[in-house]
Amino acid sequence: MMNQILFSGVIGLFLTLVGTPVLIKLLARKGYGQYIRDDGPREHHSKRGTPTMGGIAFILATIIAYFLSKVISGKPPTFSGLLVLGLMAGMGLVGFLDDYIKIVKRRSLGLRAKAKMAGQLIVGIAFAVLALQFADNHGNTPASTKLSFTTDFGWTIGPVLFVVWALFMILAMSNGVNLTDGLDGLATGASVMVFGAYTFIGVWQFQEACANAETLTNPSACFEVRDPLDLAVVASALMGACFGFLWWNTSPAKIFMGDTGSLALGGALAGLAICSRTELLLALLGGLFVLITMSVVIQVGSFRLTGKRVFRMAPLQHHFELKGWSEVLVVVRFWIIQGMCVIVGLGLFYAGWAADK
Repeated sequence: MMNQILFSGVIGLFLTLVGTPVLIKLLARKGYGQYIRDDGPREHHSKRGTPTMGGIAFILATIIAYFLSKVISGKPPTFSGLLVLGLMAGMGLVGFLDDYIKIVKRRSLGLRAKAKMAGQLIVGIAFAVLALQFADNHGNTPASTKLSFTTDFGWTIGPVLFVVWALFMILAMSNGVNLTDGLDGLATGASVMVFGAYTFIGVWQFQEACANAETLTNPSACFEVRDPLDLAVVASALMGACFGFLWWNTSPAKIFMGDTGSLALGGALAGLAICSRTELLLALLGGLFVLITMSVVIQVGSFRLTGKRVFRMAPLQHHFELKGWSEVLVVVRFWIIQGMCVIVGLGLFYAGWAADK
């Protein structure tokens, strides 16, 4: 059964490695290039015209890799896996519309804020409502109305508040990845690490699932997750697809993921956290995205309250660029920060399981 994880990761990697350059040529031929803000770092002006909407590559690669792994292994798709993929594709569609309008209108802002928010809300609500359906033989649905850290910790919030909570997570992570996607390879490389963490989490939860309680040495430390192995298959496909895309997205980038990719990745991260019952842990596993989002919140709040800016420019990565750090230096150091967040997050995940033993 573990072969599914290997198949999905390798197929996702292969598809973006060979498929992204095809997409680059197609987008360049149509003139779908990135519009660069005039108020950003001057070094970024050289990126004007670089093909964008590259998220199409890893969205399609992930979906194809998932279903091919099912065909090869002979295992059927699960509701949890399909819901996460649907959330990713839905958020990617909203981002695609945003990117397309930017290109056609030749401006740095695409969809109007209300239209973009409406699209995200529709996709998020649909995911949240469906995630509480489709109970398995043990009564587990893809999501739970209980709040969770490394597992559910008992606070039941009910279906209505769950939808609100799920929407908050989806919007926060999708916009967090979107804010992080400002330097070549930064968001892609950080996402690879988090998807790798969720691959590990899915495998561990499958091995210690309550459904297998009779074979566990300590059933009290088991995980009540509907489809942990399939979530690992999805996470592995995403990890492989993003890794292959990074080959073309790293500095100097031949293609940008655009809002198509950043909103899709954020949606996938939130979906994996919700379905694996590790909702609050995501704030640590995706620590870089949280840090960069908070830098924008602090900058805007400070300016509105005091008229002064805390950072030279927000999001945070541009602050360090304006301080004289090279783009590659910022990216590598931020990757290190993200790597430490993943290590600490996985450590807490294991510690939470060990403590229950």
